[in-house]
Amino acid sequence: TAMMLKGENSRTVSKAVDAKLTEINQSLPSGIKAKTVLSRTKLVDATIATVQKNLGEGALLVIAILFLLLGNIRAALIAALVIPISMAMTAAGMLKAGISANLMSLGALDFGLIVDGAVIVTENCLRRLSERQHHEGRLLTLQERMEEVLQASRQMIQPAVFGQAIIITVYLPLLTFSGVEGKMFEPMAMTVILALVAAFILSITFVPAMIALCIRGKVEEKENRIMGTAKSGYAPLLRWGLENPKKVITSAIVFFCLSLLVATRLGQEFIPTLDEKDIAMHAMRIPSTGISQSTAMQLQVEKTISAMPEVAFVYAKTGTAEMAADPMPPNVSDTFIILKPHSEWPDKRMTKADFIEKLSHSVEQIPGNNYEYTQPIQMRFNELIAGVRSDIAVKVYGDDFDAMTDTAGKIANTLRTINGAADVKVEQTSGLPLLDIDLNHGMIARYGLSTADILDLISIAIGGREAGLIFEGDKRFPIVVRLPDDVREDISALENLPVPVAAENSAGRSFIPLREVASFHLSEGPNQISRENGKRRVVVQANVRGRDIGSFVAEAQKKMQSQIKIPAGYWLDWGGQFENLMAARERLLIVVPACFFLIFMMLFSALGSARQALLVFSGVPLAISGGILTLALRDMPFSIPAAVGFIALSGIAVLNGLVMITYINDLVKKGTDVTAAIVEGALTRLRPVLMTALVASLGFVPMALATGTGAEVQKPLATVVIGGLVTATLLTLVVLPALYKIFAAKEERE
Repeated sequence: TAMMLKGENSRTVSKAVDAKLTEINQSLPSGIKAKTVLSRTKLVDATIATVQKNLGEGALLVIAILFLLLGNIRAALIAALVIPISMAMTAAGMLKAGISANLMSLGALDFGLIVDGAVIVTENCLRRLSERQHHEGRLLTLQERMEEVLQASRQMIQPAVFGQAIIITVYLPLLTFSGVEGKMFEPMAMTVILALVAAFILSITFVPAMIALCIRGKVEEKENRIMGTAKSGYAPLLRWGLENPKKVITSAIVFFCLSLLVATRLGQEFIPTLDEKDIAMHAMRIPSTGISQSTAMQLQVEKTISAMPEVAFVYAKTGTAEMAADPMPPNVSDTFIILKPHSEWPDKRMTKADFIEKLSHSVEQIPGNNYEYTQPIQMRFNELIAGVRSDIAVKVYGDDFDAMTDTAGKIANTLRTINGAADVKVEQTSGLPLLDIDLNHGMIARYGLSTADILDLISIAIGGREAGLIFEGDKRFPIVVRLPDDVREDISALENLPVPVAAENSAGRSFIPLREVASFHLSEGPNQISRENGKRRVVVQANVRGRDIGSFVAEAQKKMQSQIKIPAGYWLDWGGQFENLMAARERLLIVVPACFFLIFMMLFSALGSARQALLVFSGVPLAISGGILTLALRDMPFSIPAAVGFIALSGIAVLNGLVMITYINDLVKKGTDVTAAIVEGALTRLRPVLMTALVASLGFVPMALATGTGAEVQKPLATVVIGGLVTATLLTLVVLPALYKIFAAKEERE
């Protein structure tokens, strides 16, 4: 823990602990062995393995698409070389920036996105080389190849530069996050930006040079069978779209409006729950439970859990440790249940949720405990967010604990009626046993005593008094004298403590029992007083299972508004993961429009026309529509990883539109008829548009289908990109030419 607080990563801590443990075990007696439980390191290793697997499979799919659609093995290899070289450059940048390789930093990387710039440059170079060879009727010399590649690269420099700049720009909103969401998503944005910058540099330097040097044989002008089939199917669809532009545009608008309606029904959550493969269970007793009694009860719980065949071992922490990084009362035990691999479970069909139900049924047979179930890292994460260990926290602020506790109880009852609520509980603010000692001031005065005398006697008897010091080197320990524990816990014995008083008609002293001047009785006092924002606070906690947090909170707020009346001067606040979702969403609502305006200005500077900039930018709404519908089809709520997918999707949609529009503009400038230029430009740019869409979407397919540890975070992002690219490509190939024709006709009339 100390190393974690100093900023060391999990693997560094693991290695240090293992080395020290080996040394310790060598000195232990036979039959005794120490072991470490590094749940966080185990999770890190599992998530990194999932990320590596997804990236590897994605790279293979991207390379396969390059081979199939480019039709030239050498050119495909040159484009594919961008992947390892850019990753090496990215790793160097991450090392310099102090970014570790983890699920969040590597989770949004897509090799298809990285090679997009190289793909459009390579495709245009091959097309121009084949045209030049056909024109010359012979193989080209090195000088001729270099000239042709230079011209081809210059032709694509505008869409490549602006396209990559736009994709980089759309990731800038993630850098504006603060707090917990900033810590999580800034490394992701920085890693993607580093990879895209490296790939962009390679696409305009390394790729053209390698093509000029290595593509020396005959470059076939004819297209392969796959592209021929694609063009033969696309040509009639394109002509129909140009003949019926209003129908095409109306259909696109209806589709967009339909997707907005679906978006209002999507659930919301901050980040999908990551399956850590282990369980953290809180065993809670009444506040008066002492540390010895709590430990004895916890041993019964651990014995019951250890007997379950799915459990590898179980350990617990009761109360607060010496290094109080996690202050807890002695009546609460954090129980960490380390599970065996699922392949070793007796019932292979049992899920983790089923096991928690089985576990709950077993431990509830032990009297005196209440339980709450979460995961080790999820528990700490929630605690960092709102100071509670559950997914949702409803904080009641006010002054009077009785009124606050009554309101909190009503809130808890309401939450229990909502589908998906689990482990609902109210913060224990009372129930701590107190020994009240009421002084009889009249009797004290009658015996000639003072209040201070009585209080000193009680303080010495119960609390003790320092009588000396013991020195051990430079350490010193006080010697405290007080009554034995059995007397201090016996009220009748305390009532009979002798109080010295002045004797009547004598110079000596006599004694009276303490009960003559004080009365003793037990009562319940406040167990915990929490304050926040200058006010007292009582927290109602709940976990959410089987549904998203956003819809759960929306339903809970609606029910509480109609069923619970908050007293005047008191108010509620919502915390937990919902708090982070709201903070991230509010930040995105400000930053994303500003980012889109910046993209529009970049398109305007690239195309020199506000209309054409809007034309290219129109790809964003339909791309987003496809992502929304795909989320709905897969029954996934909106989350921040999904928002990252929408951000990446917007950049790719704009890049594809820019590639097609710039080529059509070039043809129009050369005097080609607008309709003919649209047809020729669309058919010519079919291959780069399909390639950029396919490599980007297929690179995310392993993430969308993954089932390993950490896949929960990557699935929404990949789902959005894959679904959105389908509609974005359809827009670029059908709707965009129709829009261009209408815009061109309007400009011609003006």
